[in-house]
Amino acid sequence: MQRSSISPSSRSQFLPLFLLGLGLVMIGVAAFFLFRDTQVQSDFSTVPVAVNYSAPALTLMDIEGVPHSLVDYRGQVVLVNLWATWCPPCKEEMPTLEAFYQKYKEKDFVIIAINDGDLKEDVLQFVKDYKLTFPVWLDPTYQATETAFKTLNLPGSFVIDRQGVVRLQWVGGINRKMLEKYVPKIIEE
Repeated sequence: MQRSSISPSSRSQFLPLFLLGLGLVMIGVAAFFLFRDTQVQSDFSTVPVAVNYSAPALTLMDIEGVPHSLVDYRGQVVLVNLWATWCPPCKEEMPTLEAFYQKYKEKDFVIIAINDGDLKEDVLQFVKDYKLTFPVWLDPTYQATETAFKTLNLPGSFVIDRQGVVRLQWVGGINRKMLEKYVPKIIEE
């Protein structure tokens, strides 16, 4: 049997160094998760993807029971926002969307918020609570998400240019910084 060449005194010096190294690694891992979570909470917005396809032919009722179609908005820049009353990022982005709409509505820009299957009463209360002034459509059969825009993600947003072409697509929440960085370029075209 071969004996270890490490003396007992070397082993006793190794243990504190090993524990110190292990502790530093654990602090590093904890710091990584702490700073990663802080960054996500302070900037929940995703960056949009540039796309290029014709806007879907979608007709739905607004909260007053009046039918509307995306085709009716040709000549305007439209941000279609798919959302639900129970969705935390949807709730978080609504004040931002309202403020952005107020700033650009005079430049033929409109937001159409399409609710994804909530009861009309819940949608009406949500609109009242968030003081929304842009059009809100109801989608009780999920036509916008499942058929027209082919997404299951909420919130989801799509920017349609004046010619009816979808130019930007967001999956996830939007903040003011991302809106200001990408959408005014399309509005000014």
